[in-house]
Amino acid sequence: MQIKLIAAAAIAVVSGVAIAQDTVVKIGHVAPLSGAQAHYGKDNENGVRMAIEDLNAQGVTIGGKKVKFEIQAEDDAADPKQGTAAAQKLCDAKVAGVVGHLNSGTTIPASKVYNDCGIPHVTGAATNPNLTKPGYKTTFRIIANDNALGAALALHAADKLKLKKVAIIDDRTAYGQGVAEVFKNTAKSKGMTVVDEQFTTDKATDFMAILTAIKAKAPDAIFYGGMDPQAGPMLRQMEQLGMGNVKYFGGDGICTSEIIKLAAGAKTLENVICAEGGASLGKMPGGTAWKAKYDKKYPNQFQVYSPYTYDATFVLVEAMKAAKSTDPKVYTPFLAKSNFKGVTSTIAFETNGELKNAATTLYTYKGGKKEPM
Repeated sequence: MQIKLIAAAAIAVVSGVAIAQDTVVKIGHVAPLSGAQAHYGKDNENGVRMAIEDLNAQGVTIGGKKVKFEIQAEDDAADPKQGTAAAQKLCDAKVAGVVGHLNSGTTIPASKVYNDCGIPHVTGAATNPNLTKPGYKTTFRIIANDNALGAALALHAADKLKLKKVAIIDDRTAYGQGVAEVFKNTAKSKGMTVVDEQFTTDKATDFMAILTAIKAKAPDAIFYGGMDPQAGPMLRQMEQLGMGNVKYFGGDGICTSEIIKLAAGAKTLENVICAEGGASLGKMPGGTAWKAKYDKKYPNQFQVYSPYTYDATFVLVEAMKAAKSTDPKVYTPFLAKSNFKGVTSTIAFETNGELKNAATTLYTYKGGKKEPM
């Protein structure tokens, strides 16, 4: 007897009654799930899982077929080579679309892999402007890029705080260098003096040598282009060196809840001013209710980007619904026409895949809590 199984739309026969099974559609997700940045990756993955659960509860129908969504989660360990390998794995698995990656350094090379295999990806975390420069029709970003984040911080330092001298450190990653460069150029255009430039790595934990060199230049502020596993220890070491009056600026990579733990009680945490793309949770259209639901499901795991990965998942599915197809070749052009009212904002794209009307919010830390300014 020959049995034909077409995709996942199998027909089960129960007591002589034919029951159509749901078509399974896989959404890929990539982020660091191991290593020092795993807390970001898990938060991002949680956002996708929550979206898939909510979509499945809605009973989505696409092109007349009932659809069940599943996540295929991959770990890139914040490593570019592992990121491209994960992207290729998702291409080979023929997922319908991808949410990710977290880091610009992994997302940029992965974007070419997705372009070459014709699968769209939406990032809610990678902010380097170079991501959208190749003009791939498969690349989309639903968060403000570093041009907005770095400039907003520099303008605040110059115009609001009237700071004159700044030192800059970056971690040599695509993200860290990119956001530091924008901050530096904007600060200089506002008449600020860059008194020192240092660099480290995204694996380092000892910054005493570079901080001692910077201290000798007596800056009003330090800008750090990088992530919180380095920013936390750096704040502790700044306190040890008596740099308690130096402001500490950074992009969304340091703008986390985890930095509170990583700073381990250092008073310099209260000198932090960081920027995130998007509105604060309280000002997002659905932020407050969404966060309450997230915290109930994933207690003490929220960091930064999960509302964006949640929305990114819905944006992919809304395009599938509009196209009446889960085939990336068919529905990808509909992503460019998105007008989705999400948790974070109304999501629509520029012709290059950047988010239209992207907001930026500055944050500080008071009494061990992150607060919008």
